[in-house]
Amino acid sequence: MALFVWAKRLDSSTKAAKQHEKNLEHAHHHYNRFSRFLRILGPGVVTGAADDDPSGIATYSQAGAVYGYGLLWLFPIMYPLLLAVQEACARIGAVTGSGLAAILKKHYSRKVLLVAVMLVVVANTVNIGSDLAAMSATVQLFAPNVPYIGLAVFFALLCVGLQIFVPYRVYAKILKWLAIALFAYPVTAFMVGQPWGEIFRTTFIPNLNLDRNTIYIMVGILGTTISPYLFFWNTSEVVEDEIATHRIRASSGTGTPRISHRFIRKIRLDNIAGMTLASVSAWFIVIACASTLHAHGITVINNANDAAAALEPLVHGFPNAGLIAKILFSFGIIGIGLLAVPVLAGSSSYAISEALGLREGLYRKFSKAHGFYIIIALATLAGLVINIIGIDPIQALIFTAVFNAVASVPLLWMIFRVGNNREVMGEYHNKLLSNLGVLAAFALMAVASLVLFWSVIAH
Repeated sequence: MALFVWAKRLDSSTKAAKQHEKNLEHAHHHYNRFSRFLRILGPGVVTGAADDDPSGIATYSQAGAVYGYGLLWLFPIMYPLLLAVQEACARIGAVTGSGLAAILKKHYSRKVLLVAVMLVVVANTVNIGSDLAAMSATVQLFAPNVPYIGLAVFFALLCVGLQIFVPYRVYAKILKWLAIALFAYPVTAFMVGQPWGEIFRTTFIPNLNLDRNTIYIMVGILGTTISPYLFFWNTSEVVEDEIATHRIRASSGTGTPRISHRFIRKIRLDNIAGMTLASVSAWFIVIACASTLHAHGITVINNANDAAAALEPLVHGFPNAGLIAKILFSFGIIGIGLLAVPVLAGSSSYAISEALGLREGLYRKFSKAHGFYIIIALATLAGLVINIIGIDPIQALIFTAVFNAVASVPLLWMIFRVGNNREVMGEYHNKLLSNLGVLAAFALMAVASLVLFWSVIAH
């Protein structure tokens, strides 16, 4: 009898061990799948996080404060268009192994190249200036006596130093993790408690009660979401990724990359993740500000202190809730600003370096690409100069978003042309859905810009 009990216990323990081993294998399988998913995430996620830069946060916050949930219907319209445009840009970079400016230089007229480079550089310079202004104003929430210009200079030098002295692989990881700052807004939105029925209704049913100010903020939302710098950055960063994974020779940075349909699917997944992050985060920023600012009568954001108040419900009940909210807001603005300013300066440098035939790429050390890094520094300093003229940080951020909308129109047409050029793209040229998305983005931005000009002239 004792032998039978011992055998039964042994059998039971053996089954338990096998089940434990099976559970470990199952967990390991899921970990490997998650790990592979994280490795897939790259340029698209960084681009998506940079899309919600301080200019974006200010514009979305103002929209929520002024109009409540009234402009949420823009997001389901913008999301597929943003996805189509950025997927086309990433695919162009993957197939050609070149940035947008280099492709335009090789296959199109010099006039087209100059227009494209000029538009992205001017738009980026204004954007850098306003982002540096926002970061500086945020620090002054805690240190009002620190000189504003001194803070702007500090952040400009920090951004340049990160790009020059931090290896690209390390820098790319830093950029990914800075995107965490965006999650403060969704958490706030859920903690406040929302009329989700009204939110989903206003998200999918447009409210077209338009006036000059509404048109201005709507164009700003479009421009800060579908922005010129994202086109150039995403294209070039896919090339950087190909060099890092040895799909193209790092020694020259030129040649035809080794690609496949599987690799293109990986790029699409990366862009879906990045653009979804950008769009959902932006949607929640509007919701959070609508339910915390607009609902309590704060319908205009005049400064960083007003914007920071949107996060107070997140820490309601804590001692010094207002101070903690400012710290959270500052973490978001400065974190995303440190991500966005290098992206802006980098995209300008890619465009200029490719147009001039200079060696470019973050994978190169400073000693191997002096011109590329000097242009990054100059682009950042040019944005810094804008702060000397005494601009209003919040209004400058929204103006930047509007300017981006206007500048994107000809660039979107160029992306459409390149994506359909079979000499450039071969079998990976735009298909029907891609063409519809890019053309719809072009038409939307063109119409929005024309309506904005009409509203200004009419008044």
